[in-house]
Amino acid sequence: MAVESSLAAPLMEVFASIQGEGLYVGEPQVFVRLRGCPLRCRWCDTPGSWKLDGAEREVRIDARSGVRRANTWATPFQTVCWIAECEPDRPRTVSITGGEPLLWPAYVRALASFASSRRIHLETAGAHPRALAEVLDVVHHVSLDLKLPDDLDEPVEIEVAHAESVPRTRAEWAETRAQCLALVRGADACAKLIVAGHRRPEQFDELLESVAEHAPKLPVFVQPATPIGAVGAPSIELCTAVAERARALELSVRVIPQIHRILHIP
Repeated sequence: MAVESSLAAPLMEVFASIQGEGLYVGEPQVFVRLRGCPLRCRWCDTPGSWKLDGAEREVRIDARSGVRRANTWATPFQTVCWIAECEPDRPRTVSITGGEPLLWPAYVRALASFASSRRIHLETAGAHPRALAEVLDVVHHVSLDLKLPDDLDEPVEIEVAHAESVPRTRAEWAETRAQCLALVRGADACAKLIVAGHRRPEQFDELLESVAEHAPKLPVFVQPATPIGAVGAPSIELCTAVAERARALELSVRVIPQIHRILHIP
């Protein structure tokens, strides 16, 4: 890779939009989407971000002056410049998403430093607790996925220096989930639980019980899966049943679909 800084990371796109999920749903933000994710969630709505290099090896920058492209590998400083170009007016909160941003913790830390006048939101799959611990003091909000192991295909490890191996077994996922939940306990954070149409309410008990044990005050957002491939949308009865199981554990829970999909925006 031809880059000037070891902090560079591969970007897929930088654009301004409306946060469609979680605790800050509806907030205007600028999104920095990184490439690379070892997980294979069957309901993933951005599978194009899985690989480090896209077909054109470029990042798409949706600037005020128009859309343009640049080399996919970018430094944190270059990224902040692009963020400013994409903001319609006043500085916005920056959502670092992916892919999996925690493949690049040094980049996240540096980006947060350069973007010090903006709030930084981190969206993560919750598979990299060591990297999460490295960035927790520089991000303002963490949106943590709760992965149902039954919704995951075999992961594909990505060769990134010092990257953590991702969990594969149900026991490994339980331990990783517990570590991530313990890290965000008491922080500005939320948990996002994706519910697909072919699941049963009791399958989500292991996730909800982990929250109750390790971060009982963490807001939980039950998010109906947006239909994709063989994954269908859940019924309102299924989502309600999952929410009731969360309430039985005295968790704070909301059922909210992907708002940006409803609004037909990125």
